[in-house]
Amino acid sequence: MIYNSCKSAFASLGSIRFARRMSSSKYSYEEAVRKLNLLQSNKSTIDQIRRNIKTGEKCNNIEEMANYLQRTGVSLDRLDELSVIHVAGTKGKGSTSAMCESILRAHGHRTGFYSSPHLCSVRERVRLSGRVLSREQFAAHCHRVYDALSDTQAFEGDMPKYFAFLTVLAYNIFLEERVDVAVVEVGIGGVVDYTNVLRHVPVVGITTLGLDHTSILGYTLAEIARAKAGIMKRGCEAYTVQQSDEAMEVLKSVASDVQCPLAVVPPYTSYNLPTDILQVNLPAYQTNASLAIQLAHAWLRHAKQNALLKKQNSKKEKIGGKILNSISIDAIFTENTKISESLDGFIPVETVVGLKECHWPGRYHKIDAEYATFYLDGAHTAESMDICAKWFGDTARSENRVLIFSVTGDRDAEILLKPLKMLNFNAVYFVIPTAYSDITKKNDNYSITEQKELVERCRSCAEIWKANYVKNCEVHIKENVSEALISIKRSYNSIDKSSVLFTGSLYLVGAALSIIDPNLTRD
Repeated sequence: MIYNSCKSAFASLGSIRFARRMSSSKYSYEEAVRKLNLLQSNKSTIDQIRRNIKTGEKCNNIEEMANYLQRTGVSLDRLDELSVIHVAGTKGKGSTSAMCESILRAHGHRTGFYSSPHLCSVRERVRLSGRVLSREQFAAHCHRVYDALSDTQAFEGDMPKYFAFLTVLAYNIFLEERVDVAVVEVGIGGVVDYTNVLRHVPVVGITTLGLDHTSILGYTLAEIARAKAGIMKRGCEAYTVQQSDEAMEVLKSVASDVQCPLAVVPPYTSYNLPTDILQVNLPAYQTNASLAIQLAHAWLRHAKQNALLKKQNSKKEKIGGKILNSISIDAIFTENTKISESLDGFIPVETVVGLKECHWPGRYHKIDAEYATFYLDGAHTAESMDICAKWFGDTARSENRVLIFSVTGDRDAEILLKPLKMLNFNAVYFVIPTAYSDITKKNDNYSITEQKELVERCRSCAEIWKANYVKNCEVHIKENVSEALISIKRSYNSIDKSSVLFTGSLYLVGAALSIIDPNLTRD
């Protein structure tokens, strides 16, 4: 009892000292975010990446990541200790990853989760056991990793860019926190994505493929499929959803080349689950759920096999027998690619709970407010915008409809706007995807993209809408989301409040949520 009391007292004292140290400006959360924002890629860097790809120059992302990790004390051998489910794809990789992580957590495993982009706070990108890191936790890890990299620069500016740094940070956190499994969402593509520094991955998933990031990944489905398939590795189990013939042919070819068994998941309806399990009952979301179920259960089988292997090795060590290093690829292929049989039509209650409790904000997300009902979906591909338009059209009850739209990157605004033209909007706002104008380097959603460029993009969208779509609705250009919301609130009609759709960009949805639902990210 005395020992425990002393231990508790010392722990409390340590927490106080830690809090005092972290409260200093040098180690504060705001300072961590400021340092992070200094690592953002500028337009010239992104343009150079695109030129390298077009000219066939070698991309050194994976080698650079290995170097960054080594400088923070994580060798590739140590990284091999991290058990990962790696998820790539064009549409739905975020929700698939979120559902997969929730299922594994419901089965009692300590999970890590790395995703991008964030909506309101950069802390959302790295989660432990389903929870966003606290400001203190994030700052402590971030400063440690940043200082390790800063102190080992071979030349001035020898630092990872924003996404690469966060990937290094996530892998450091997952190893330090000794998670059982980390669900890692690919950033862009797959084969040269910074997350793909992983050498050994037991399970990978590839969601629905479509045309996105074309200037980086290619302008055909075959090129995009080959980039995404780059996360497959010898001996892992790969799962995908129904794809176009063009994309599936490539996935099968790559799987064969690397000797990785590939299987297509069954329809969600084959599980005979209650209709109210998923928070969103759309076919695309159900497809993601089926993939999540198979990824999670593939890893659970893998974990069970590993536990059995350790038990066998323990016995063999005692009697001087030969230690087993792995289970044969052929055995895995034979047993685990029979997906419909692997669960025997039975879904464990933990899996059902994991699906039911998964909340993935910003996708088919509805929020009721005093003056409007907000519909938020970060659709940014032609296919996902078709689904978003149908969702809004089927669920929005008010005839007073408002669109708030933004587009980022190299995406074609005209293609994204086309499915929205039949929704009878009374007003359309084209906005810069930030909550307010006074965003500084200490804000989570700071962007170094020039204001002039963003305003020009809004004007271009407005011209497309006026020339090609609805002629009789109001069209506005606003420099931030708050200005658009103020305008909508002023026109509030208590008899028929507006149905407001935010779409076109996850950054726009994040900016909206930071105003509409500021408690989205909790410590």
